[in-house]
Amino acid sequence: MANKSSEELVQVLIDWGVKNIYGLPGDSIDTTVSALQEKQDQIKFIQVRHEEVGALAAAAEAKLTGKLGVCLSIGGPGAIHMLNGLYDAKMDHAPVLALLGQVTTNDLNEGYFQEINTPKLFDDVAVFNRTITSPDNLAEVLDEAIRSAYEHRGVAVLTIPDNLPDEKAAPYQSSAKSFHLNAPAVTDEQLQQAADLIRASAKPIALVGVGARNAGPAVTKFLETNHIPFISSMPAKGIIGDAHPNSLGNVGKLGTKPAYEAMKSADLLLLFGTNYPYKPYLPKPGTAKCIQIDLNPENISRRYPVDVAIQSDLGLVITALNKQGELRQDKRFLSACQKSMANWNQWMTAKTQIDDTPIAPEALASAIDKTAPDDLIYSIDVGTSTTWGARFIHAKPTQRYVISAWLGTMGCGLPGAIAAQQAYPDRRALTMCGDGAFAMVMQDFVTAVKYHLPIICVVLNNQKLAFIEYEQQAAGQLNYEINLADIDFAKFAESCGGVGYNVKNITEFKKALAAAYQEKDKPVLINAYVRDDAPLPGKIVGDEAKGYMKYGEEYLTSYWKIPELPPLKDIMRQFF
Repeated sequence: MANKSSEELVQVLIDWGVKNIYGLPGDSIDTTVSALQEKQDQIKFIQVRHEEVGALAAAAEAKLTGKLGVCLSIGGPGAIHMLNGLYDAKMDHAPVLALLGQVTTNDLNEGYFQEINTPKLFDDVAVFNRTITSPDNLAEVLDEAIRSAYEHRGVAVLTIPDNLPDEKAAPYQSSAKSFHLNAPAVTDEQLQQAADLIRASAKPIALVGVGARNAGPAVTKFLETNHIPFISSMPAKGIIGDAHPNSLGNVGKLGTKPAYEAMKSADLLLLFGTNYPYKPYLPKPGTAKCIQIDLNPENISRRYPVDVAIQSDLGLVITALNKQGELRQDKRFLSACQKSMANWNQWMTAKTQIDDTPIAPEALASAIDKTAPDDLIYSIDVGTSTTWGARFIHAKPTQRYVISAWLGTMGCGLPGAIAAQQAYPDRRALTMCGDGAFAMVMQDFVTAVKYHLPIICVVLNNQKLAFIEYEQQAAGQLNYEINLADIDFAKFAESCGGVGYNVKNITEFKKALAAAYQEKDKPVLINAYVRDDAPLPGKIVGDEAKGYMKYGEEYLTSYWKIPELPPLKDIMRQFF
């Protein structure tokens, strides 16, 4: 017996294990939404207040679960709004499906109200991009779209003229049960080459990326057995605990000085499931050998000349290497790195103890870290909050840490927390956002209220685009249009039906945070007034130093006074 093609569409989604769809109903997608209503006991429709938030939430859910994230909107303006979130998914290699409405086939290509050329618009963001032309192939093309999203770890876009889902279609059997991705096998020769380089190394360093997501214990064992220090990429934060004795934190502008120094002195670079883009922070080409393990062949040798390239699943390779036992016994480089890291941690600890008004953001982030449940999910926004999270939150393997890694889009924190709480209702989700980033998506705080999601939203309020402030200074430019008008975010949260706190010192913040964890069915927003502390790089490199000098000269010339800069001791520590 034939069903409506929309019913077949929903059944395919159910077969693939889709539990949540984020979006907004509307005229050109309503037949699909109507079919979802019939199956609301199996798929939950989360109504957002802006389509960008829906796409960002779908991307975050895909990053957190490894499963397909799904978002939905009308064509025209709704589809356009989704692009930012879909680019976040594309650049962080998250499998996401976007279902887009379209005018009916009778009106298509006639310049109808809200008609846009979605295939052309989404061409760059999508690994799969089709418009449905017949009700008979809707379920089949959807099935193919989902396979493509998983296979290419990217965005699949399906445009559906709104009359087609209401028409009859033959029953369709999806490929969900039979679908499986096999990693390329690793050869004994490759393993031997890798083992030989590891044995011969005196100063090996591992850069661990998201490719280690399902191989954390195996990679940890390998690093411990062979006395190798490691650096985590930002999106891989917490896969191996930040407090692990072999950890040097992150590397780059948000990283640590010990990580920078270890990279520059290494004689073997181990790239474990990462496409880390910042070449200046890697060893100088020619000074280190390199082993790279990655599923994606396009990543091999993309950032650093590789001596042993292994295209395979990182877990399979590391498990095979672990079977060879201890490959190297020399602990001297690891010991030196640990000593350097101890000095760094002592310096960072001193910053967390600053008791000032407004609040030192370092102390605030540390308070979050020290009170976090072992299964907390962090959703960290873009800006100075990224820096404080990187340095003062010590993520554990039992926790999760999600960011907008490659697109770096402001406003990702709240949608990520909504998705985390929705995907893992038995855990708590916390987002840390700057006031500029939160204001971009703040309307969807009410979405958390509507669905009784007890997320904790910490807003770092310094009435400033603080990260941009220091970017301008590092580039030698005078600060311009970075100040923000103050918003009483706590009062806003209360007006939405949530809980809001205004805090101006660390004692008030700790008290509000403790109270937030007691809430069970509504979101809490802590509007924390913080100092404008400089997110200095772990190591100030030459171009940045020149930029700060130029900024100082420009400021003195323009205003006839010396600009306010970070404490000299901080600059000296991170420069030398």
